[in-house]
Amino acid sequence: MSALPRKLTSPTWPTGLSPRTGRPPRQDASEQPDQFRSLNASLLYCPSCRVATPTRERLLLVLPTGNLYEYLCLHCGTSTGSKTDNR
Repeated sequence: MSALPRKLTSPTWPTGLSPRTGRPPRQDASEQPDQFRSLNASLLYCPSCRVATPTRERLLLVLPTGNLYEYLCLHCGTSTGSKTDNR
């Protein structure tokens, strides 16, 4: 006796989820809500210490477009970077 081949069906997925990843489809950047306001660096490479070191953020300038911050190495005080906060 030969068995009849079974019909293969695709599994049913919850509405709105991708069958490949199981996640909702990606949204356009204009539709995505803000996930965070700003980032603060915790470790940056210090050229004097020659290693990534903890940093301290220091307000350098208050500008009409936002604030300018400088990152300083906690070990030697060398400037390791800067950022502008556009608020």
